[in-house]
Amino acid sequence: MTYKLMGANVSPFVRKVRVLLAEKGLAYDYEPVSPFAPPANWREISPLGKIPAFMDGSKVVNDSTVICQYIERKNKAVPMLPADDDGYIQALWLEEYIDGGFSAVAGGKVFFPLIVAPLRSKAPPDAATRAEAAKVVAEEVPTFWAYMEAQLGNNQFFVNNTLTLADIAVASIHVNLLHAQVKVDAARFPKLAAFMERMLARPSFKAVIEEEAPMWTLKSA
Repeated sequence: MTYKLMGANVSPFVRKVRVLLAEKGLAYDYEPVSPFAPPANWREISPLGKIPAFMDGSKVVNDSTVICQYIERKNKAVPMLPADDDGYIQALWLEEYIDGGFSAVAGGKVFFPLIVAPLRSKAPPDAATRAEAAKVVAEEVPTFWAYMEAQLGNNQFFVNNTLTLADIAVASIHVNLLHAQVKVDAARFPKLAAFMERMLARPSFKAVIEEEAPMWTLKSA
């Protein structure tokens, strides 16, 4: 039975699910759905009106974390969540740290005003908007980067030194920052910067980035 994912590439949560599916080698149909102009019946599919939504036949699953857990339980090959209790909890916590904490800052205060709002208004961000986003990058983002740097340590991956959903979540929101021309400060956070280079070189990430970049990359004012 074919899976179907519904959402928009603008979302790090949609991207997270797409990369998870790619890493597990699972085929799926992708249906673009704009969170700003969803179809008329969207609330019937997604009760909170959010993206992504995931369909397994007639079964509908909502929320990217729940979707990833569902995919993981249904497809045991190429596990993306650790089998051990400590690793499992750590992976889920890091995913929540990103989804519930960092994404609101990186997405809501940087990517949205610099990329999404200008594309919707068809006007480049003004100087005040750019300055406010730059202040967020300088003052708020480094706190999150420092935590990620410490959690990563000298490992290649965040949990059990093996690719997990935590790594995908971390990398996915950073794609939004890259579209806004913001990279991890390699001088202050070299381990996290190197991690991002490795993750973005993976075929799973390269494919979705190449697909979405023409639409979301910041255009010169």
